[in-house]
Amino acid sequence: MKVKSLLLFLFLGAELGNAYAQHRERQTHTNDTITSNYQPQELFSPLFYQEKGNEFHSANGNPGPKYWQNRADYVLKAAIDTVSKTLTATENITYTNNSPDALGYLWLHLDQNTYKKDARSNFYTGTAATQHTTGYQLEEVQLIQNGKTYKADYIVTDTRMQIRLPQAVSAGGGKISIAIKYHYTIPGTFGNRTDYSYTKNGAIYEIAQWFPRMCVYDDTHGWDTLPFLGSGEFYLEYGDMDYSVTLPANMIVAGSGELVNPTEVLSPQQISRLNAARNSDKTIMIRTLAEVKEAVAHPQKKGNLTWHFKMLNTRDVAFGASKAYIWDAARINLPGGKKALSMSVYPEESAGNDAWGRSTEYLKGAVEHFSEKWFVYPYPVAINEAGTAGGMEYPGILFDGIGDKGKDLFSVTAHEIGHNWFPMIVGSDERRFAFMDEGFNTFVDIYANDVFNKGEYAPKRDGEYAPNGGNPADEIIPTITDPNAPIIMTAADAVSERYRHPIEYYKAAFGMVLLREQILGKDRFDYAFRNYIHQWAYKHPQPEDFFRSMESGGGEDLSWFWKSWFYNNWKLDMAIVDAHCVNNDLKEGLAVTIANKERMAMPFTVAVTLKDGTQQRMQFPVETWIQNKVVTFTIPVTQEVKTVQLDPDAALPDVNRANNSFMLK
Repeated sequence: MKVKSLLLFLFLGAELGNAYAQHRERQTHTNDTITSNYQPQELFSPLFYQEKGNEFHSANGNPGPKYWQNRADYVLKAAIDTVSKTLTATENITYTNNSPDALGYLWLHLDQNTYKKDARSNFYTGTAATQHTTGYQLEEVQLIQNGKTYKADYIVTDTRMQIRLPQAVSAGGGKISIAIKYHYTIPGTFGNRTDYSYTKNGAIYEIAQWFPRMCVYDDTHGWDTLPFLGSGEFYLEYGDMDYSVTLPANMIVAGSGELVNPTEVLSPQQISRLNAARNSDKTIMIRTLAEVKEAVAHPQKKGNLTWHFKMLNTRDVAFGASKAYIWDAARINLPGGKKALSMSVYPEESAGNDAWGRSTEYLKGAVEHFSEKWFVYPYPVAINEAGTAGGMEYPGILFDGIGDKGKDLFSVTAHEIGHNWFPMIVGSDERRFAFMDEGFNTFVDIYANDVFNKGEYAPKRDGEYAPNGGNPADEIIPTITDPNAPIIMTAADAVSERYRHPIEYYKAAFGMVLLREQILGKDRFDYAFRNYIHQWAYKHPQPEDFFRSMESGGGEDLSWFWKSWFYNNWKLDMAIVDAHCVNNDLKEGLAVTIANKERMAMPFTVAVTLKDGTQQRMQFPVETWIQNKVVTFTIPVTQEVKTVQLDPDAALPDVNRANNSFMLK
């Protein structure tokens, strides 16, 4: 190096050093004078996971090499007495114990007992129900084990039944069959998720949680026996379900899975129309309003008919039944050339192109989007049913509101069918961890709104995502600043109605948006999230499996985010403290000082608006805050600066936007 060049290098280095020293002096002064609740060592502390990965749940978030889960297959034969409003049924369960434990007793869910006067669900909110049924009336419970039939020794406790076995079900594949004969009174509209209600052309029956179902036995809790209280939903084993329903011949049944005896219950004309619908992207009428008014479902049949359905690899089935149903259908186009059928059934009160006349189109669009984006819809049929349950999901069928129209109908349809991915395909425990059900599903809804019919109903800023139609980042602030708000990880039934949507749906969904759009980026997020879905399809993930999947698949330690957003309601408040030209010389750049004043941290963007109106942006990673409460950095600029803006798109849940702007003199 020449001497002249060396002297120039030393001079420039000294000038840069002087500038840096001035910045550090200014920053030190700032550190001394700014009040901050932020503690880097707290947010970025190690050992977030309490346990290492194991052979059942791997450290990378995948099922381990020895992962197991039990199986329950069902054969059900039911009949509905439309006069007494009674469902009578026989049930045969084949239960397979794939666990490493011999099981000396079994537990089953009896959800209809939630309608009894003394049910626990009458007490957990402090407001007891005023209408009741007598719940399940168990006429006979038998066991078939090792070729012998026994009368079961059982007890019923609220919405659970324990069967005490004469001989344990052996580990590693042992089987037992349970035969149950029962009946119950179908609740009226007070049933909420399952009910009957009246329309001008006849009653509508929405039949769900209608048979005793096996509790999950897993490697986390053993028998998962939380009672059904109402807010917490379901956690069930997978299996094949074969069910039949007998009722008057003038009624239509819309049920989960595939109708396997169409020639016995449908007219030749209806079968022909269904075949046409399977090859049509436009909605085809299967049963018109005129045919409803003729009070005929099957012109060639009288008395009773038995509708027979099968659904494979599912955790539940439900159905709707009515003589008032208008019925239409269209083809669903799935990746890989696969096809399914979108169908809607609804009464005259819901008819019209501004209402349920577009339901099948909405359902088709949502299933096609979710299948292309995340995981292919696995079932032969998707059904939207109009009734008074008004927004409830079961595998392959939705119960949505009779009065829903337009954007509201699209949104509830997309949301409820989205539950077929979370938790029907990815079988999480929604009775404990509602965010893995409602939060994930609300998140994927956002993008379904964006793409349906070229954004006809976009953006999704209604309901649980942004309740008041505003900026989602701003709308979450009242919740995270509320000292009484529960955290996302609160048990579902422990979250009061006031906070249920803000926490379980909205905060969880917005957290996913932050992960995708601010932390990981769309490509890395989508790759990791798709991997999580595919790894845990038809299995039982725990929250840590999701956290680990996103970290391993996305390539980031996200413990700071899980800690602040999911396990706490920590606030974010970043502030611009100062902005000035280095040494008052524009050529040396703009020094900007930013403080983190609350316990959360996030990556962030700073925008500098120049005199001519152009804007320069710089992005900063979350590591900016790994050691510091206050940082100063230099932005090269080419002309006089007018303003500096932190988080210019208002994408972050910053609780005080008033300190996010700085205007230079």
